[in-house]
Amino acid sequence: MKIEGKNAVREALNSSLSIKKLCIQKNAHDLQSFVDIAKKNNIRIDFLDKNMLDKLSETKHHQGVIAIADEYAYCDLDDILKLQQTKRLFVLLLDGIEDPHNLGSIIRVAECLGVDGIVIPNKRSATVNATVLRVSAGAAAHVKIAMVNNINDVIRKLKDNFVTVCCADMDGESIYTSTFTQDIAVVIGSEGFGVKHLTKNLCDKIISIPQFGKVNSLNASVACGIICSEIVRQRL
Repeated sequence: MKIEGKNAVREALNSSLSIKKLCIQKNAHDLQSFVDIAKKNNIRIDFLDKNMLDKLSETKHHQGVIAIADEYAYCDLDDILKLQQTKRLFVLLLDGIEDPHNLGSIIRVAECLGVDGIVIPNKRSATVNATVLRVSAGAAAHVKIAMVNNINDVIRKLKDNFVTVCCADMDGESIYTSTFTQDIAVVIGSEGFGVKHLTKNLCDKIISIPQFGKVNSLNASVACGIICSEIVRQRL
C-alpha cells in the first residue's frame, strides 16, 4: 500500500503500521525529518527524482514523500468492545460509505473527537487505501477500524453489550434533545441512500441534525462531525 503526502506519511511513521520503504524526492531540504525518522527505525530510503515520484504516485499529491507499507490491518469488533471495560464506548458504524474521500474525512473527525472505533462492511464500502490515508491526514493509523460481513449483526451484538445504537436520519429526534452520555454507537448511512431500512429498524433510536436551509442535505462526513461534536459536548 502506498501512503502519500507529508501528514499521512508522518503519522504512518509514528504509528504501528509496518513501513517497508520510504521514497523521498532528491534535494528536497524540507524532508530531512522523514529521513531522520526512517534511519532511526531502520527503514529503507530511496531518493528519487520528482518525475519518478510522479509516476509512482497514485494520488498525484505526494508532496515529495511516499511510504510503501503493508496493507492496512483491520481490527476485530471484540478489540473495540474490550474498551468498554474501562470507559464509555463511542463507536461509528458506516452503512455503505463508498467515497474514499468521505471515509477519510470521517476517520479524521473520529480521531479528533475521541471515537473508540469505526466499523465498515466488507461489501459496498470504501476500504482503507492510499486515498483514505491521505484524506484522513494519517488519522487512520490511530483509530481502530473493523471490517465486518454484516452491519446488522454488529448492531445486535452491540445492543447485547448494552450499547445504545442510534441511527442518523432526517426524521429522527434532534441531537440537541437526545442523550449521549451512555455507551453509544451511531450509524451513518451512505451518501446517496442513507441508512438501510432494516438497519434503521434495528437501532434503538433515530437522531437528526436540525436544518434550516433550502438544501437540507449534508455531506456524510460533515453530518458525522456535527453529531460527534454534540456527543463530545455532552460528555465533557
